[in-house]
Amino acid sequence: KLCGYLQKLSGKGPLRSFRSRWFVFDPRRCYLYYFKGPQEPLPLGHLDIASACFSYHQPEAGAAAAGDEPAAFEVHSPGGAVTVLKAATRQDMTYWLQELQQKRWEYCNNLDAAKRDSRTSPTPSDFSKGLVAKDSPGTILSQNASAERARNILAVETSPTDLVGEQAASQPAPVQASAINFSLKQWSTEIKNSMSSLRKGSNENRKSVFYTTEEWELLDPTPKDLEDSMALEEKRKHLAEGNKGRRLTSSAFPFDFGRIPHKAKRPLKEMIGSSKNRTSSDSSPTEWCSGSGSRLVSELQLKYQSQQEELEKLKKDLLSQKELVRLLQQTVRSSQYDKYFTSHLCEGVSKDTLELLHQKDNQILGLNNQLEKLNLEKDSLQQEVRNLKCKVGELSERLGMLMETIQAKDEVIMKLSRQLSECEDSTSSQSGAVNSPSATCTNKELQELDRLKDNLQGYKTQNKFLNKEILELSALRRNAEAREREWQAKYTSLEAKLCQIESKYLILLQEMKTPVCSEDQSPAREVITQLLEDALKVEPSEQPEQAFFKPHLVSEYDIYGFQTVPEDDDEEKLVAKSRALDLRSLSLSENREISTGVKWENYLASTMNREMIRCVELKNLIRSGIPHEHRSKVWRWCVNLHVKKFKDSAIPGYFQTLLQKALEKPNPASKQIELDLLRTLPNNKHYSSPTSEGIQKLRNVLLAFSWRNPDIGYCQGLNRLVAIALLYLEQEDAFWCLVAIVEVFMPRDYYTKTLLGSQVDQRVFKDLMSEKLPRLQAHFEQYKVDYTLITFNWFLVVFVDSVVSDILFKIWDSFLYEGPKVIFRFALALFKYKEEEILKLQDSMSIFKYLRYFTRTILDARKLTAIAFGDLNPFPLRQIRNRRACHLEKVRLELTELEAIREDFLRERDTCVAQEKRDLISDDEEDS
Repeated sequence: KLCGYLQKLSGKGPLRSFRSRWFVFDPRRCYLYYFKGPQEPLPLGHLDIASACFSYHQPEAGAAAAGDEPAAFEVHSPGGAVTVLKAATRQDMTYWLQELQQKRWEYCNNLDAAKRDSRTSPTPSDFSKGLVAKDSPGTILSQNASAERARNILAVETSPTDLVGEQAASQPAPVQASAINFSLKQWSTEIKNSMSSLRKGSNENRKSVFYTTEEWELLDPTPKDLEDSMALEEKRKHLAEGNKGRRLTSSAFPFDFGRIPHKAKRPLKEMIGSSKNRTSSDSSPTEWCSGSGSRLVSELQLKYQSQQEELEKLKKDLLSQKELVRLLQQTVRSSQYDKYFTSHLCEGVSKDTLELLHQKDNQILGLNNQLEKLNLEKDSLQQEVRNLKCKVGELSERLGMLMETIQAKDEVIMKLSRQLSECEDSTSSQSGAVNSPSATCTNKELQELDRLKDNLQGYKTQNKFLNKEILELSALRRNAEAREREWQAKYTSLEAKLCQIESKYLILLQEMKTPVCSEDQSPAREVITQLLEDALKVEPSEQPEQAFFKPHLVSEYDIYGFQTVPEDDDEEKLVAKSRALDLRSLSLSENREISTGVKWENYLASTMNREMIRCVELKNLIRSGIPHEHRSKVWRWCVNLHVKKFKDSAIPGYFQTLLQKALEKPNPASKQIELDLLRTLPNNKHYSSPTSEGIQKLRNVLLAFSWRNPDIGYCQGLNRLVAIALLYLEQEDAFWCLVAIVEVFMPRDYYTKTLLGSQVDQRVFKDLMSEKLPRLQAHFEQYKVDYTLITFNWFLVVFVDSVVSDILFKIWDSFLYEGPKVIFRFALALFKYKEEEILKLQDSMSIFKYLRYFTRTILDARKLTAIAFGDLNPFPLRQIRNRRACHLEKVRLELTELEAIREDFLRERDTCVAQEKRDLISDDEEDS
């Protein structure tokens, strides 16, 4: 799929800038749609590539000088509109131009096909599985051989980057280079982002050459550390004043390590200054200066260590004194309690109560002691944590010192290397001082020559593309002119045919209004006969040069392989052709609107690097209908979603194992399967003859399922479910599709001999009819019409052979995603669609006759879907489950009673037969 990120020039005045957009090419209409992002379902607009031409964008003088727009191109649309698009690199721009040229060429040449039908399926490459995939005819192109040869010569080979293709949907949009690229709705956010980027840029400019990419975080200095560092800073100032003019001899690197740290994240040169100032007791001091300064620093270090030891001793004494005070407080508290108990509570209190009080008091004292101990432990642990943090800080400082030392040495090495190279350059320049002007001139000429070669190569590439563009536009113009002449001829032919038909209709209407002849001699009969012959006449195909002028609105088979017009009954043939023409009219009107195909392609491109998941967006897309070219993929995903637990528990090659077992050892269901194969879908060319490919696949899937589920084995109706699945799925996927329908979607005993689940669903459907369509239900009850005789087959085979194929596959799209609730929705929607027509019928025979065929007169899938998923809401699944459970018990009781009646009947019949046998005598006995 041709899709990816491009930047589109939009806006007016100072706000005119490039904005990043997600572009998707739609090959069905040759439109280039652009979206705000890969996840957006609705496009912001589109470009008509079929009637567009391309050129390179010439940037303004300032932009050209700065090299701001190296990969921009223009799309010139009809009416003078010019759209400027910019790719991330020149390579991407060349790829987009080549692909758009190729798509335009293919689309415009497809328009020249003599018998092109807009409802024919796409090319086989758009499919992945299924019988329909192998039924896609190749596109007939009438191309100019010389033009094709010239196009191949002028083609520029290029490959896209990661920002082009379906994989680009998982990547972020490229950063926009323009500083004023913001919209009025998001101006505050854009200003904040701009200020943040400016601050970031200014901070980066202040970094030194050796600033590392790692972020070093240090603890904030304590007040004591700040005091020590300030004291050392003062001492250094005095030393610096006393030692002016003297060079430092104790260090080889003259760095300024005297700064006080003030940030948590900073260059290592500042970190090393703070670490040197906060020298701990276990780190040896570094000599910053020589002579008396070094001795003074050593004395200060010794004094600082002695004070630290004295402070630790005082802390230990303080802790011991606190412990002594705590023990004394406990003793005083216990003596006060004893005195209180002996003086006030002993009078009138029993001895047991007094002992209990003493016991409780001791427990309270013990708990208090434990609490105090825990508090002390907590304090000690907190102190340990603080010590560990200090150690971590010291280790970080040491690491910083080592890193700074290494970097300083690297700097010295680089400095010496530069000095060495300068010395070598000066030596070489002195030796070649005579030839230096000519050498400088030669270098400049070589650089200019390289630049001119690069420009020449770029101009050659542009010239090739523009020559190819001129050639294609000329060829397309000639094709368009020829096509226009052909359309004009076709229009003239159709206009003449329309005049003939109108003339016949006028004669017929005049005769019907005021007959001038007797019924036998009336010209109306001849006119009607002639009109019917014209409508049902099959056009001969011996003259391909005249095929373009004849309208072929209805093909023999639709895109699913179903026969559009039957061959036997003339009356049914006329109705079927009328229905096919109505469907054709609906499809042509829908093609004028923005199809859901682009939304699907955009959604699938966004899931290129991740699995599809259940979501509201996907459900709405499936309800609107899965495009023909994506149905195989989405159906397979839906089936795997529902049978994942079965497939995970099955052995590898499970389907092939079942199939091999069924072929080696036939089961009782094999005979019935063979009888039903050719009766499955006789109006579909994939199942019309014993040699059809679909027949063998259908046999394999049904045999494998009969071995998987011996409780059901085979039931009439399963063959139609599998036949529909095989149109878009391979054998194994169709097998798991049948497993999902029978074992996951439908209730138990739905396809068994009693059809218990199917009978229950019919009663649930009656309840829903009373609730959702009360007028129609009352109408059926008034004339005693049992419509479940019609709807029973709808539920059993999910509307196969009950509705037109376009609606059937839209129902199956939602059914495989949402489950059996969709059957109830569409069954009610079919009745609601024709509710007014049914209410006009006033006798049971006409109602029942209308119910047998009315579903095939419904052609507008969009209206039916709106009724099913809009007008019938709310539609909770819990309500259907509760009603199923309620009716299940009733049907089971009825079946039990019927079984008892059957057994009584069989018993009585056996008794009567036995009695009759005893009463019978042979002929010999009768003669004697």
